[in-house]
Amino acid sequence: EVQLQASGGGLVQDGGTLRLSCTTSGFTFDEYTITWFRQAPGKEREGVSGISNYDQKTYYKDFVKGRFTISSDNAKKTVYLQMSSLKPEDTAVYYCAAGWLLDYTGDVYYKSAYDYWGQGTQVTVSS
Repeated sequence: EVQLQASGGGLVQDGGTLRLSCTTSGFTFDEYTITWFRQAPGKEREGVSGISNYDQKTYYKDFVKGRFTISSDNAKKTVYLQMSSLKPEDTAVYYCAAGWLLDYTGDVYYKSAYDYWGQGTQVTVSS
C-alpha cells in the first residue's frame, strides 16, 4: 500500500522557520519524484518545490527560491522542506505527492502527473 504523510506544519510568526517532512512507504522511493504543493482556502493548488530521487535534481518556484530548501533521505524514504523567512502569504495546507517522471518532459508541477498524494499539513504564518 502506497502511503505518503506530510507533517511538521504549525503556527509561526512572520519571518519564522518550519521544517516539513514527507514520510513514505509502499513504493520504490528512489524511482520517483516527490513534489510539495500548497493550497490556500479558495485558491488553486500550486506547486512549491520538488526533488527527483533518481538523479537528485531539485526544483523551486520563484516565490520560494532563497527561502525554502528541499532535500531527500533515501535511507529513511523521507523528503524534507526547510522553510525560512516565512511570510503570511505562505499560509496554506502543504501536500507532498509522488510521481513517475523518469522520462517526463512536461511541467514538473502538473498535478495530474502525480499518482500518489498524502494528507496535507497546515502552515499558518501570523502577520
